[in-house]
Amino acid sequence: MPRSDESAVHQFVTPPMNGVRASMARVYDSLLGGKDNYEADREVTRDVLGVFPEARQVAREHRRWLSRAVRYLAGRRGIDQFLDLGCGLPTDENVHEIAQRANPEARVVYVDVDPIVIAQGPALLEENDRTHFVAGDLGEPDILLAHPTLTRYLDWERPVALLQCLSLVYLGADRRPHEVVRRYVEALPAGSCVAMSHLLDPGDGGPVSALAREVAAVYEASSMTSVHFRAEAEIESYFDGLELVRPGLTRPSAWWPDGPRLNPPPKSDRVVVVGVGVKR
Repeated sequence: MPRSDESAVHQFVTPPMNGVRASMARVYDSLLGGKDNYEADREVTRDVLGVFPEARQVAREHRRWLSRAVRYLAGRRGIDQFLDLGCGLPTDENVHEIAQRANPEARVVYVDVDPIVIAQGPALLEENDRTHFVAGDLGEPDILLAHPTLTRYLDWERPVALLQCLSLVYLGADRRPHEVVRRYVEALPAGSCVAMSHLLDPGDGGPVSALAREVAAVYEASSMTSVHFRAEAEIESYFDGLELVRPGLTRPSAWWPDGPRLNPPPKSDRVVVVGVGVKR
């Protein structure tokens, strides 16, 4: 992608593409019914579905929440700059497509570390001069925030919408996710927003907590990067310095739904929590 050639200034070594070992981005793509995955990814998907039959439904519900959140940010909040950290593989409804329907001038910078995302993501953006891609590690905010693509294409004097959608689950405690988020929030100008989703382990010994541990064990056994479910209090602490938009931290289906639900959401929907915070 021509719009990421500035990355030569900040060298990022892309991990080798591997069609045998499963990838988190490709497993998520498989859960959503996409085609950019290998048999190893589909095997992990089957293992996840074995302990979590509603996983596809929850993944789709999460994606619908992301669409509503971007519409809210671009429409009601009037934000026209988006930084999507851990963007994953292209889907039928990408952030720039949603944002640019609300505002054709909206600009989006995508960031990801997964090799297949790095290989395929930029191709999606070739015909859109207001979208850009950076191969980088969201766990290194000081490096990423200094990247020429971010400094050139995002105006840090105006509000920015930061998206952290199921991306912090890949950062273990040793990588200090709270500090990572704090650094990004500090860099955001007033009026900016953070849309975040995370995997939840209530830690109460109940069925959702047991499910969280089973799913984490499946990913651990697959030799991929570990997936970290966290307590609600810890996830809410990631919004420190921000004012949570009502209804606060909640399940994806409950955040600004497009209409009334005809059926109650499955209890397992609570394994993911979402929220949007505003920096005053």
